[in-house]
Amino acid sequence: MVALTIDSMLPALPAIGSSLGVADQNETQFVVSLFFLGFAIGQLVYGPVSDSIGRKRAIMAGLLLFGFGCILSLVSHDFETMLIGRILQGLGVAGPRTVTMAVVRDRYAGRGMARIMSFAMAVFILVPVVAPSIGQLILTLFNWHAIFIFLIVLGCIAAAWMTLRLPETLAPENRMPLSFRRIGHAAIETCTTRAALGYTIAAGLIFGAFIGYLTSAQQIFQDIYAVGEMFPIYFSVMALSIGVSSILNAGLVDRFGMRLLSFIALSAMVLISILFFAIELSIGHDLPLWAFMVWGVSSFFWVGLLFGNLNALAMEPLGHIAGTASAVVGAGSTMLALIFGSLLGQAYNGTAQPMLAGFAVLGSLGILTMLITNKGLKHGTIG
Repeated sequence: MVALTIDSMLPALPAIGSSLGVADQNETQFVVSLFFLGFAIGQLVYGPVSDSIGRKRAIMAGLLLFGFGCILSLVSHDFETMLIGRILQGLGVAGPRTVTMAVVRDRYAGRGMARIMSFAMAVFILVPVVAPSIGQLILTLFNWHAIFIFLIVLGCIAAAWMTLRLPETLAPENRMPLSFRRIGHAAIETCTTRAALGYTIAAGLIFGAFIGYLTSAQQIFQDIYAVGEMFPIYFSVMALSIGVSSILNAGLVDRFGMRLLSFIALSAMVLISILFFAIELSIGHDLPLWAFMVWGVSSFFWVGLLFGNLNALAMEPLGHIAGTASAVVGAGSTMLALIFGSLLGQAYNGTAQPMLAGFAVLGSLGILTMLITNKGLKHGTIG
């Protein structure tokens, strides 16, 4: 749902901007970035609530709010109303997204949790392989309003599926009262746990680079490379790279461990981005399309190894407060990602240089964060 709500919208950004009177093309990026704002805030609510009332009820409440946000965007006649609807969609979808992380933690721990998270993240990443094409098809047959109708139908399907198929994983005897004091203590414990804080920051940095790409991908492919209606295809190839590595991660994590594998992936992503940034500077103009695709596919392969591992590393010591911890970890990483991703997206200047430099810089900061975090853990190693 998260991936479809973001990526099916990408081909429609110019049409939305034109229909709602947006003058600056960079401002259409807010249709994506403000969704993440609601998503970040919502995670702080659903995690603690799910610890109190159970996982399924929290998920269904989120789906209801998501549907309301879709209806608001559907009927919007100005850009401000559209953005309010997008924030509400983010607030709503944060429910199923956050609480399902707690569901995984209810049932699994350690590398077992990392394997399950890898499969979950593979779905999250593989959906963009088809999502832009779905958006493009709807846009061709109808108009951008129909995309929100599609999302409403999707929400109804998700609600029916979770009602019939998802078991309640938090037994009544394990639920905790919904109190600000308890939530505050759990949040403080999450923020003062070295591994949780460090890996949350690292995840935010890497997710920030990814958000920067998401918000400006349509402009890069259309303005620089003029791919036209082939945009969903190129976008899908990059997304497929992340999905493949996310699936492979389930096996690799058993062999190398989460910390070492994450360090290798970050280092490779940074080196690749520095290399292609240097090539673009040396040739004095934008990389040819094939070279940009090589950068994207190779860099995003390593990104796919990071999403599940960094989240699992952050959650690993917090199983006893999984709901609130998943909320704090998710909201913290998403808010950081929104800040860095928005800066990276708004830095778009008609060239690919900000994107290449952004991945190199944010990846380097991620490596530094991991080294500082690991220094205080057992043996002070990354193995």
